[in-house]
Amino acid sequence: MILDRRQFLKIAAGTGAAVALGAHAPNWAAAETPAGSFDFIFFTDTHIEPELNATNGCDTCFRKIAGIKSDFAIMGGDHVYDALGVNAARAGLVFDLYQKTEQTLQMKLYHVIGNHDAFGVYTKSGVSPTDPGYGKKMYEDRIEGKTYYSFDHRGYHFVVLDSIQPTADRFWEARIDDPQVSWLADDLKRVTPGAPIVVVTHVPLVTGFTTYAQLDAPNEKYNTITVANTPQVLKVLEGHNVIAVLQGHTHVNEIVSYKTTQYITSGAVCGNWWHGPRMGTPEGFTVVSLREGKITTRYETYGFQSVDPREKF
Repeated sequence: MILDRRQFLKIAAGTGAAVALGAHAPNWAAAETPAGSFDFIFFTDTHIEPELNATNGCDTCFRKIAGIKSDFAIMGGDHVYDALGVNAARAGLVFDLYQKTEQTLQMKLYHVIGNHDAFGVYTKSGVSPTDPGYGKKMYEDRIEGKTYYSFDHRGYHFVVLDSIQPTADRFWEARIDDPQVSWLADDLKRVTPGAPIVVVTHVPLVTGFTTYAQLDAPNEKYNTITVANTPQVLKVLEGHNVIAVLQGHTHVNEIVSYKTTQYITSGAVCGNWWHGPRMGTPEGFTVVSLREGKITTRYETYGFQSVDPREKF
C-alpha cells in the first residue's frame, strides 16, 4: 500500500508516533506551500572569546536580534575564536561561552560550520587527529549534529553547506566535498520545480572580495577565501530557482548579482575581530526579507565600541 502525505500524517497522529523529517526526506512543505512572506536573521562570525569584551558584544547583538520580529535565525559560521589551533581546554571554554551567550536569542536557530569551529586541526594545538573531538566532531557534538542539511519553511527550500575541509597535512581548504555535492544534487531533485531556494555557506561561493582586499595568505597551497570548487557547485545549482546564497567569512557587507542569484555576504558580528569596523563594515548582522519568492536584505549594526580599535584591510 502506498500512502500519500495526508494519510501518513493522519496515521502517525492517531498512533502517537513522532514524525521526524531529515535532509533526505521528501520536501513536502516546499512542494505544497506557495512561497510566503516573512523575515529571518542571518548573523555570522561571532568569534566569541573571553577577551576584548567580545562576550558582552555578542550579548548586545543577540538582544537586538531578539527584538526583531523574525521566524528564525541562521548563524553563518565561526562561532568561536578559536578552535583550530588550541587545546581542548581552550576550545571547550569558547564553545561553552558561545552556547551560554546564544541563549539570549530565544528563537529557532540553524547553524553553519566555519573554519574557526574545527577543533585541533593546526599542529600548534597539540591535539592528535585521534582525539574524539578532532576536526568537526566537537562542533557536531556541541552546536549542530550535521554539518550540511536542508529544511523547508513557508514554501522556501533552505540548503546549509559545509565549506570547511580539514586536510591531511593539518590545514584546511574551502571546498564542498564530493559526497556533499552528490547529496546536494539529490536534495535538489526533491524540490518542486520553480520553488525558491536559499543556500547558506560560510566561505563564499561568489564574491568580489579578492579583487579589492589585501589578502592574508598563511598557506597558499589551499584556497581559504572562496570555495575552491565553486564552478562544480554552481553547475549543480543551475536550473533551480536559487534566489540567494548567504555567505560569511570575509567580515564585509557585499552583494554580488550573478545570473539570477544574489550572493549576499554579511558583515560580521565581531567586525574586525572585535577591533572595530572591518574595511568600513561595522559590527552587525543581516535581516533577510522574503516576499512571495523575492528577497531583500538590510544590514543592522548594534553599537559596539571596541576596547582596542584597529583597522585591518
